[in-house]
Amino acid sequence: MHIVTFVFTLLECAMFCVQLALYLIRPADRHRRYFLVLIGLLIVYNITGGLFPDLAIPIPVHIQNIIAYGTGFLTAAYFPYYFYRVFNLRLLRFHALYGVPLFLLLPFLLFFVISYAWHKDLWLAIRYGVVVPFYYSLVLLWAILRAIRVAYRENRNKKRYMEEILMYLAVAPWSAMTLIAYFDLGQLTEALFTNLGFLVITALFISRSVTLSRAEQRQLDNLRQLTMDTEVIRMNCAREMLTPRETEIAVLLCHRLKRREIADKLFISGRTVDKHSENIFVKVGVTSREELLAKLNTPS
Repeated sequence: MHIVTFVFTLLECAMFCVQLALYLIRPADRHRRYFLVLIGLLIVYNITGGLFPDLAIPIPVHIQNIIAYGTGFLTAAYFPYYFYRVFNLRLLRFHALYGVPLFLLLPFLLFFVISYAWHKDLWLAIRYGVVVPFYYSLVLLWAILRAIRVAYRENRNKKRYMEEILMYLAVAPWSAMTLIAYFDLGQLTEALFTNLGFLVITALFISRSVTLSRAEQRQLDNLRQLTMDTEVIRMNCAREMLTPRETEIAVLLCHRLKRREIADKLFISGRTVDKHSENIFVKVGVTSREELLAKLNTPS
């Protein structure tokens, strides 16, 4: 196994463990589930591509080649499905569900499994087995780029424009996979193309996850504000022995007013707001606004 492939595999194994832990915490996160499948396929692809074929391994060479090429075809086949599901690229539905099985997986089954297992000529399998996938990869590349363009046509801004560019960069390396297989450009070239594209996908996934998490937090904050009972907060402030001024500030803190807004509303300085806030947190026994709201907004 080439050292570059080995390093990428280690990094992806570590990433898989982290993402799996996060998924177990929130098993309803289907985007993370799709991402875990992609990482798992890439890890298996790197391992089999890095180790096979090897005469020292007690597996027939033609079986090793079938496994190695099979993981590559399977990973490439999952790629359009991943983009279709995670980024909601509706124009990819046909390719993700029907085109890939017909024009990628079926040629692999015919030429690399059935035919190659019979004649044992790898070059013959590569020569004819990647013809249809090569031309289809061009069609698929165009379809993915078009789907990305259509999806980002509306509501364009700088952030979404950068995300669109990243998606183009993520797609581009995979379009060359059939050429790499046909010309046998070596493990290093193959590892760089596939894994660098995956790193871009990872950046996209993290960016999308952060955006979704922030949106969920905003929804949660709005829900808390809708269910907020000021009278309950005041009663709990009295129970916690807060002064009248501290009670006023505690209520405004729970309503998520900023430091400057509280100071302007109560005609006091920002430093005074900070001092009262520290006293409130100490008396109530909390360390953040979220904890303060949770404790003061709960009926006794």
